[in-house]
Amino acid sequence: MVNNSYEAIWETVQLIPQGKVACYGQIADLAGWPGRARLIGKALSKVPDIGWKGKPVPWHRVINSQGKISFPAGSEQFEQQRNHLQDEQVVVIGSRVKLKDFQWQPDLTEILFSLKY
Repeated sequence: MVNNSYEAIWETVQLIPQGKVACYGQIADLAGWPGRARLIGKALSKVPDIGWKGKPVPWHRVINSQGKISFPAGSEQFEQQRNHLQDEQVVVIGSRVKLKDFQWQPDLTEILFSLKY
C-alpha cells in the first residue's frame, strides 16, 4: 500500500517541466505538505520503478533550496542526477543549478487546474 502523501508528492513532481527544477520545500508546499521538505526526499526514494500512474516521476528535477544536488558529490546518485539534468539542458556547475534561471514557477493556470493539493 502506498502512503497517500507520497502519491500527492509524486503527482506534483510529475508536473515539473523538462529543463526546470524545483526545491524540496517548494514541492512540499505545492503537494499540500507545507514545511515538510524532508518528506519529499523520503517519498522520492520510494518511487516505484514503473513510475506512478503510468508516468515516470522525474525525481532528478528536485534539488535543495540552495540550488544544489543533495547527494554527495561524486556518488553514483549525484552523477545520475547531474547527468539527467544536463540531458535536459539544465546547467549544473559543480553541484549547483542557478535557480534564477531554471526554477519551475507554475503559472496561474497550472496552479488552478493541474495542481490538486
